[in-house]
Amino acid sequence: MAVSAARSDVGRKRSINEDSFVADDEMGLFLVADGMGGHAGGEVASRIAADTLQSFVRSSTADHEITWPFGFTPSLSIEANQLRNAIQMANQLIVTRAAADPRLQSMGSTLIVCLLKSATFVYGNVGDSRLYLWRNGQLRQVSEDDSWAASMLRAGASAEMVSKHEMRHVLTRALGTTQALDVTIGEHPLEDGDVLLLCSDGLYGPAGEEALARVLGTPGLTIEERAVALIEAANAAGGPDNITVILVEPDLAATAVMTNPFGAGADPPDAHV
Repeated sequence: MAVSAARSDVGRKRSINEDSFVADDEMGLFLVADGMGGHAGGEVASRIAADTLQSFVRSSTADHEITWPFGFTPSLSIEANQLRNAIQMANQLIVTRAAADPRLQSMGSTLIVCLLKSATFVYGNVGDSRLYLWRNGQLRQVSEDDSWAASMLRAGASAEMVSKHEMRHVLTRALGTTQALDVTIGEHPLEDGDVLLLCSDGLYGPAGEEALARVLGTPGLTIEERAVALIEAANAAGGPDNITVILVEPDLAATAVMTNPFGAGADPPDAHV
């Protein structure tokens, strides 16, 4: 289904790595979660997010009679429903865990997740970890940041003004910060030769997108070597934060023959289960 390379590094300024990731080539599931809330809280929140997503996607793929805790939306694909339900579950688990332990009350996590589906990919996004698409020598950000800075740029504010504002690092959405969480779910077609890049802000922030494109466009590098080079680029730029990188090379020939995850000939579950 895919070949991937994943790397996570503490960076040069932090003493602990609060990022978590999943790179499951067989299931076609890839995610990066960037924890917040101090050493204990950030680690716990990002791990809950990663474990919950992987567990629910696996169980909902294997069991077509599974109960959908947040409902099934017929207008969305099965994969999109899997991600929507899993993200909401992770959010609820983080909220509940934080409420039960005073040491974890301020914890939260960003999340960028991608699930391969035949010749497309479905993605979910909360926060400012990112999903990029490398296609035909061009790097394009697929996800949209849930941050004050990004919202101001989308509203027409100048990059210079935003870069100097004291609220530029504030997130507008994150797992664990509210019971009623809005989740961005999208679906995008794949083409031969595409490479997906999932990362925490510890990569693109210090390194910059030009450096990312330069690494991805370097001829002769394997996918593993590109992942290592991306981490090195962020550290060379100061490495102020944890850095997590996943590169994914989808195998369209393999994904094209995938069957319905609910069984050959099976219909999607009813919206009310």
